[in-house]
Amino acid sequence: MSIGAAPTQAEGQSFFEAAGGHEAFSGIVQRFYEGVRQDELLAPMYPDQDFDAAAERLTMFLEQYWGGPTTYSELRGHPRLRMRHQPFHVNPEARDHWVAHMRAAVEESDMSPLHQATLLDYLERAAHSMINTFDPTP
Repeated sequence: MSIGAAPTQAEGQSFFEAAGGHEAFSGIVQRFYEGVRQDELLAPMYPDQDFDAAAERLTMFLEQYWGGPTTYSELRGHPRLRMRHQPFHVNPEARDHWVAHMRAAVEESDMSPLHQATLLDYLERAAHSMINTFDPTP
């Protein structure tokens, strides 16, 4: 885990703001997708290898979830994460690959260790909830 450079959260300040705002979340998502693009299990799950659109959606979702702009809901409606991931083969192996790439991306960020730990706790729990099959990867 990096030591980080972000300050702690001030009273009344959202996690989004305290953790570094758009630049912090966008950087994490970009690093995450650099790993996913090279992942033989995860990369094929992206229709037409559409990583740029997926990165934009994930960035908007994370920003909104953590108190930033509500652009995600304005453009896409309620997140409905489980429903949106249902068409994909998300088994424990896929979850583990996803978490590994996300963990690396967050740990390489300049977020403070507290912000990194808080974000990773949420992301890991969310990844567990996306599992929709226990069948091996086809």
